[in-house]
Amino acid sequence: MKKFLSKTSFWRTSVQWGFFSWILYIGIRFGMFVRHFTSNGVTPFVTRPAGVDGFLPIGGLASLKLWLFTGTFDDKHPAALVLLVTFLLMSLIAKKSFCSWLCPVGTLSEAMWKVGKRIFRRNFTIWRWLDIPLRGLKYFLLAFFVKILLIDMPVFAIVSFVQSPYWALSDVKMLHFFTNLSAITMVVVGSSTILSLFYKNFWCRYLCPYGALLGLVSMFSPFKIRRNINTCIDCKLCTQTCPAQLTVHKSSAIYNPECCACLSCVEVCPQRSLSMSTILERQPLPRWVFPVLLLSIYATGIIIGMASGHWDSSMTYADYQRLIPMVNQLSQ
Repeated sequence: MKKFLSKTSFWRTSVQWGFFSWILYIGIRFGMFVRHFTSNGVTPFVTRPAGVDGFLPIGGLASLKLWLFTGTFDDKHPAALVLLVTFLLMSLIAKKSFCSWLCPVGTLSEAMWKVGKRIFRRNFTIWRWLDIPLRGLKYFLLAFFVKILLIDMPVFAIVSFVQSPYWALSDVKMLHFFTNLSAITMVVVGSSTILSLFYKNFWCRYLCPYGALLGLVSMFSPFKIRRNINTCIDCKLCTQTCPAQLTVHKSSAIYNPECCACLSCVEVCPQRSLSMSTILERQPLPRWVFPVLLLSIYATGIIIGMASGHWDSSMTYADYQRLIPMVNQLSQ
C-alpha cells in the first residue's frame, strides 16, 4: 500500500477525479441557480459559482485583449479571464499540465482509452501520414479563434461585446448547449467518445484548440522531461507508455508541444533515467515537486483573483431575474 501511495499515477488520478467531481458540483449548482430564475422563483435560490466561467475560454480571450489594450477587467465574467491567465501561466511554468492533471475532458478521454484497452487488449494508432494532418486541425481551430478575436476584432467591438446581454448570459447559453444538445453536437460528441475507446485522447490530440494554445505556450517552460543518456538502457518503456506517442527514448529532452506532463514515462522508467526538471538541476527533482508546483500555480491564480475582486460577477439578482427568462431570444 505504501508503494502504491508513492506512485505519481495515484496522485495524478486522485487530482484528476477530485477536480472532475468539483467541476461536476459546479455544473449542478449552476444548473440549480439558473433553474431558480426559469421557474420564476419556485425552486430554491443558490448562489452562482464563479468557477463556471472556466467554460468560457473564447470569451476569456476577448476579455484578455480588452484588459491588455485598455486596462479594463471584464466584470461580467471576471473568473473567465482569471482562469485563462492562470492556465497560460501554468503552461508557461509547468508545461501543459492542465490537460493531464485538471481538465475534465482530458480526464474522461483518458478513462475512455483505458476502458478501450481493457476491452480490446490494446489501443490503436492512426497511420502517421494521416496522424500529422489530423493533429493540425486543433491548431487550425486555434488560429481561427485567434484571428477572429485577437486580430480582426477591434477593441471597440470587444467593449461592446462584453457589455452586451449576450455576453452577460453566455454561461447560461453554455449550460443550454450541454443540456439541449443538437443533432450535430451529439454526433460529434458521440463520435469522439467512441473513437476515444480505440485511440488515446482522440479529442485532445486532434480537435482541442485550448490544448493547442497551452501546448504552444508550454514550449517555453523551463521544465522538460529529461533523459539521462548515461543510465538509460533503451528499453523503450517510456515511449510505449507515452499517451502522446512521443519517442521519449530517443530524446535527451522533450520540447514537443504534445507533451502534457503526465509523468507516465518518468514513473515507468526502471532506471530512473527520466525526470521532469529544468536544465539547471544537477540531480533529478523529487517526483512530488512538479505536482505541488502546478497545483500551487492554480491555487495562487484563484486566490489572487478573489483577493483582487476579480472573481465574482457584478451581475445582480435583478439582472438575472430580468435576463434569464429571455435568454433564448438574446443575440450578440
